[in-house]
Amino acid sequence: MRITIKAILAALLFLVTLSPVAQADMADEAKGLLAKSYGDKIAAVEALAATGDDHAATLLQALLAGDLYVQKSSDTLVVTQKAAGGYRITNVLTDEDLGEVETDTLSKIRINNNMRGLIKGLLGSLTLKSKVPAHRLKAANAIFTSRPEGMETAVATALSDEADPEVKTALARALAALNLTHGETPEVRADALLVLQELHDPEVKGLLSREARKLVALENPSAENLQLAADIQTALARIDEKLAFLAVIENIFQGISLGSVLLLAAIGLAITFGVMGVINMAHGEMVMIGAYTTYVVQMLFKSMAPAYLDYSIIAAVPSAFVIAGLCGIGIEKTIIRFLYGRPLETLLATWGLSLVLQQLVRTIFGPTNKEVISPGWLSGAWEVTGGLSLTYNRIAIILFAIAILIMLMLVLRKTAFGLEMRAVTQNRRMAASMGIRTGWVDAMTFGLGSGVAGMAGVALSQIDNVSPNLGQAYIIDSFMVVVFGGVGNLWGTLVGALSLGITNKFLEPYTGAVLAKILVLIVIILFIQKRPRGLFALKGRAVEN
Repeated sequence: MRITIKAILAALLFLVTLSPVAQADMADEAKGLLAKSYGDKIAAVEALAATGDDHAATLLQALLAGDLYVQKSSDTLVVTQKAAGGYRITNVLTDEDLGEVETDTLSKIRINNNMRGLIKGLLGSLTLKSKVPAHRLKAANAIFTSRPEGMETAVATALSDEADPEVKTALARALAALNLTHGETPEVRADALLVLQELHDPEVKGLLSREARKLVALENPSAENLQLAADIQTALARIDEKLAFLAVIENIFQGISLGSVLLLAAIGLAITFGVMGVINMAHGEMVMIGAYTTYVVQMLFKSMAPAYLDYSIIAAVPSAFVIAGLCGIGIEKTIIRFLYGRPLETLLATWGLSLVLQQLVRTIFGPTNKEVISPGWLSGAWEVTGGLSLTYNRIAIILFAIAILIMLMLVLRKTAFGLEMRAVTQNRRMAASMGIRTGWVDAMTFGLGSGVAGMAGVALSQIDNVSPNLGQAYIIDSFMVVVFGGVGNLWGTLVGALSLGITNKFLEPYTGAVLAKILVLIVIILFIQKRPRGLFALKGRAVEN
């Protein structure tokens, strides 16, 4: 027991005596920042980073941010915060609050671009041993970007101790970048190149391109440098191949994402067009109503339940369905019902209605765009691999579109209303003679299609501007999807939406967005000449006549 007590007392005594010494060392090194020469300042920064002290990280962060000053009266280094009478200052080495002072009592510690790059790298080394994986990841990426000389040992040690796979990959990349840039032997640089060429990362490609140019630009390059430059060109070719493959995958994902948006916008139109034969030019405004419903619901959450703001979008989905659906039922009962069998008058009436709805929204909400904040759980992206990341909001829209399609199929196949809807679609007169209330089916169908469009507006509010013109951007594409896939057929709508979305995304890099849409429209026109009923034609006596 005596030995244990003595050991504890010795340890405490050591810690007590160590702290002032460490602070004194920090203070001595920090004085170098007061020098006029940037070379002396760089030496001071490197010495501060070498201490590994937490206060060194705080000091360097303040220096990089431009918040590090020196008190003229005492040469004390302080971190500043703006206050009413000047600055509120804190001793950067002791965290002591020194109160408020006037601006002219302080002098700013100035740095140049070389010091900024050095500090970024050194800050990375100071946080490599952080307990938070996100901090270690950020440090590894900072070291890769700045590549400060002399960091190889620290990064290699951190890499050997790292357990997190994502951080480990970032550290391996940073270490390879350091060895390629500062490696003393051709073997070290060649080994680093082998690691980097497997990462197929655009940032790695940029690094290799710069290194290759440096080697080629040397006045008298050695045989080793020329060989390394050739190896880098080979590695760049491999990376280009992998990036091209990843670009294809990303285009497919973007195409499916766009197809999901078109599916959400067109699926309600497919139902109303297929059952009722109505060309509804105001369908886009149902999408707009859904988007503005999302905005209103978010404002209500922000004022009444701000703690649950991230979940407002979940409440907006049924709200948009109900509000847009009721609007659709109202439109069918007051306008569409009196224009059945008169397609030209229906088209003109719904087009005029779309203008009225747009102006009504401008009157209520104003003409400017409204901001709908994406919830935290939909922000960011899934980094699949270097050069390929999938945004969470696009993934959510794809899953949402699939869920809506499945729900509609269940409604059409498993409910009495779905059976009546399909009967009216295939033969309206026969359905009426069997006792089906075709007028009621029409109203509910129009309401269902409008409600689905409202839910599409909820999804679009996450990736597009919420404005009075939101629906106009999707109405033409929606009609193309419905006509191409087959009127009233959900499978046709799905195939049509995905086909148009993927085709557009592959054409856009070569032709531009506008010309890509024009080319797709021309192809659809030619296709309809051969198959007037689309990919999946409905069957039924009334349909075929």
